Amino acid sequence: MVEKSDIRVVRCGGSKINFRPPIISHDSRFVLCVSGDSVKVYSTRTEEWLHNLQGHNNQVTGIAFNPANQLQVYSCSADGTVKLWDFIDGILIKTFVIGYPLYSLYVSEKHEGVIFLIVSMGTESNNESFQLVAVHLPKSAEQEVEAKELSTVASKISPNPSCTTFGRGGEFIAFSRLLQLNVYFFRKQKTYSFSLKATDKKAAKNAFTCIACHPTDDCIASGHEDGKIRLWRNFNHKKEYTYSTKHWHHDAVNHLCFTPEGSNLLSGGIESVLVQWQYGDMSKKEFLPRLGGSISHVSASADGQLFCTAHSDNKISIIESSFKVSGLIQGLVRGDAVSTDLMIDPRSKALVLNGKPGHLQFYSLLRDKHLYNLDIVQQEYIYEAGLDQFEVVKAVFDVKGSWLATVEERGQKTSDLEFFLKLWAFDETTQSFVLNTTVTEAHSERITSMCFSSSDETTMLVTTAQDGQFKAWCQTADAQQAQNYWSCDFVGSYHNLKPKNCCFSADGSILAVSFQEVLTLWSPESWELLTTLCQPPGEIRDLCFGRLSCSKYLLSTTTKNLLCCWNLLTCALEWSTSVDVSRLQSDPLSENVAAFSFESKHTDLFVFKPSEPRPLFSQRNVCSEKVDRAVFVPREEPFNSCDESCQWLNRSQLYFLTQNMDLLTFSSATEEDRMLSSSKRLLIDESVAVTPFYLLLGKHRKQQHKLNTETQAPADKPPHTQGSAAIKQLLHTPAHVLPAASVLCSMFVRSLLISNSGVREEMDSSEQEMDSEKEEEESEEEMEACDGHQELRAQGSVDEQKPKLSKAQERELKRLRKTDFSWMTCLVDSKP
Repeated sequence: MVEKSDIRVVRCGGSKINFRPPIISHDSRFVLCVSGDSVKVYSTRTEEWLHNLQGHNNQVTGIAFNPANQLQVYSCSADGTVKLWDFIDGILIKTFVIGYPLYSLYVSEKHEGVIFLIVSMGTESNNESFQLVAVHLPKSAEQEVEAKELSTVASKISPNPSCTTFGRGGEFIAFSRLLQLNVYFFRKQKTYSFSLKATDKKAAKNAFTCIACHPTDDCIASGHEDGKIRLWRNFNHKKEYTYSTKHWHHDAVNHLCFTPEGSNLLSGGIESVLVQWQYGDMSKKEFLPRLGGSISHVSASADGQLFCTAHSDNKISIIESSFKVSGLIQGLVRGDAVSTDLMIDPRSKALVLNGKPGHLQFYSLLRDKHLYNLDIVQQEYIYEAGLDQFEVVKAVFDVKGSWLATVEERGQKTSDLEFFLKLWAFDETTQSFVLNTTVTEAHSERITSMCFSSSDETTMLVTTAQDGQFKAWCQTADAQQAQNYWSCDFVGSYHNLKPKNCCFSADGSILAVSFQEVLTLWSPESWELLTTLCQPPGEIRDLCFGRLSCSKYLLSTTTKNLLCCWNLLTCALEWSTSVDVSRLQSDPLSENVAAFSFESKHTDLFVFKPSEPRPLFSQRNVCSEKVDRAVFVPREEPFNSCDESCQWLNRSQLYFLTQNMDLLTFSSATEEDRMLSSSKRLLIDESVAVTPFYLLLGKHRKQQHKLNTETQAPADKPPHTQGSAAIKQLLHTPAHVLPAASVLCSMFVRSLLISNSGVREEMDSSEQEMDSEKEEEESEEEMEACDGHQELRAQGSVDEQKPKLSKAQERELKRLRKTDFSWMTCLVDSKP
């Protein structure tokens, strides 16, 4: 068994962007949000993803701008480190090692060189162990330094970052937990606590859900589970505190945020409505409805021009101060559960799964961008708890991506069950799928599985249902409508057993259908039952054919925790092993098969070939949840890894979905190094003082010196590209670090001109050409004579090839012809 720690689980592509509140840059040009192991930087104008701040080894749990520098941002992670970034250029400036898992990050203008973190001193599930600590950041020239000076500010606080905030620029910090509000004053070093009853006279829940402090006044706004908002005042006197109550939200208030000038209070909840309360008169409100999913976070820019709301459907809305939505940043939509499998669209190579209610979403993992939604149900969704509505439960593509089959159903009980089978055709004009056929009574009971034929020659769909039948659907021409529609071609069954799984072989010549504990093999051409395989005890849970050289093998898993491999040539059991496989997934581009096993509250991964029972790769404790959805995503460019344990990642990348709706994948250290090396980074010489002017001109001077030391370019190619390096640096360097335009003007103009050396070389070459023309005219008669002699020689020896002279030799010969040898006559005459 091979186990390699070089491969680790990462959150790459499709990560949550609503995990923490997004932050907006001071000039309102950029919005930064936490996304898995990195921080994403988006443009507020174009909504495009610009770059990632990558460097953490675990989930990023908090971000905050550096109060001393508006162009820098802090990030904290569960890996126990705090990193300082230049977020515009994506450069990592410094790493501070804390040593404890970090859950949130706070900064204050009045606490220079100090950051505040929520850390856990015990287990993650124990809320009593969360503490708010102040960390003094050491000043060091090293890029990675340990921050050992920690001081506890408060204990037993909530891990929810919305329940802790600074007040009046950092004079005090407020934090709430359950039914208690606490205010800690730094100058007095004293904490005041205020409590509420669990329920009031109307049995409303008073537990705190979020708090926000006014930027200038001594006022704390708190949100509660019953939807009320309370404004606390005089909290610096424990006996004289007061609060007023406002109520609009019908459910819990998820987040509160004051505008920078403090004139308005923003609130959001499950209603998907952003409410703006006027601070002086809370009876005056302004609403922005229909924002999509429920609002989980609200934030405002420092200049008050933009607001941002993070939603439960993994979306960020960019809102102008005039309460108008100006942009949307949509991530991978995450609902409560995914009913369909993880699929790859053969055409767009996009990840396809459940999205908005009644929709399928197409998401590009390469660009980490939401492409579009496909409305399957085509009915208005009503946001009401407990209401039965149609949901997409199954979907599958054919090999070419020309057809999409979906199943939608409504009703939990069999008596109330309604479902439809729909076939969608890809339209080249609209570049989307169009409904072709709707089957209202495909089966009499719930459909359990379906699959398209893997053959390129025929398009066939097979469905299995709890009514004990499996059906094959094919296209039929309609002469009246001049188009093809789908109809049932064959109905099969086996001894009144209920089929659960179906799967086609790699070439489409065999169809495997599982009937409880029996495997049946059918011929799609004649629909003849070829053979049956007696499965070991246990109902068959999953089926999977081998690929390429292992196409003769059929894999199956059972409810009795058995993984079996059948040889279809001998119809015998090749091997079997005892393992509880929750998901079996084959790679379409290789022989590799991935098996996820859930045991002892954690999931393990095994990668193997059906021809060998020994795993190629195994990794323990991939995640703490059960994995039911996984898919191999083909790479655009194969990744050539020399390590044997990493070769299964060369052609495809394995993604899997946890029960907590986290999309994870596997990455090797060599692959991460290659991604970092290919990303744009500025290389700085440590021996030279670093300035913005040096970053701009240092490389250009080195390249100019290198060009001067090398051999000169040929005369026919003047060096027009000598200033390209400087021009490229000038165009790609951010404007805020550029020198004045007057300083750059002369250098920029000189880079566009041809150097004197190039002109001199052109003049010398032209003079040489004129001299050579004169020489050719003077020695024309001599050349004719020589040509005559050469012709005689050529006639005497036919096989002998005429020697060819190079340009340098011809130039030397011309120079020798021009040389005056008259001085040799004197020597001849003087000879005795």
